[in-house]
Amino acid sequence: MSDGSFQLYLASKSPRRKLLLAQMGPRFETLSFEIDEVPVDNESAVFFAERMALAKALAGSKIAHASGVPVLGCDTCIELDKNIIGKPDDKMHAFDILCKLSGREHAVISAMAVCDGHKTLSLVQSSRVSMRIIQQKEMETYWASGEPKDKAGAYAIQGLGALFVNAIEGSYSGIMGLPIYETAQLLKEFGVECMQSKEKQ
Repeated sequence: MSDGSFQLYLASKSPRRKLLLAQMGPRFETLSFEIDEVPVDNESAVFFAERMALAKALAGSKIAHASGVPVLGCDTCIELDKNIIGKPDDKMHAFDILCKLSGREHAVISAMAVCDGHKTLSLVQSSRVSMRIIQQKEMETYWASGEPKDKAGAYAIQGLGALFVNAIEGSYSGIMGLPIYETAQLLKEFGVECMQSKEKQ
């Protein structure tokens, strides 16, 4: 069992998710491991993101053994023309992704799942992002910044990628990778407090 020093495990290596979860207030530790993140044939973005979040939460719960501490798994992907767009493999792949997103609207799907070894719950949140036309020179400069390399859709809305975005509809934090409102509601089901007073820290 937990000694009370933390309430939650975050099964994610994403620094953005760590930052967002820290802003929410729960005391947590991270778990790091690899899972197969390849979509199956004809899998929708919503189903894929939720399946990945569940896989991470369940795998993390096995690592946590009998601690009883809930494990939060998350996944975010882009959907365009009913196709799943993940992280770029290399520079040319990133340019291909950005060319497809340029001047168009796409969906950002974020899924969260929590498992404590006894019950497992999940939620999916979807936002819409509209992008302006992105010039080739801008793609070159953006790739050189290093920002697109590990980002779904080859851009980060919280960074330089915001320069390409002209409108969003939905959750800004969800587009970053962890929708705060929905995550807080899910964590409540496991007795995990957010917005804690300093006395409880």
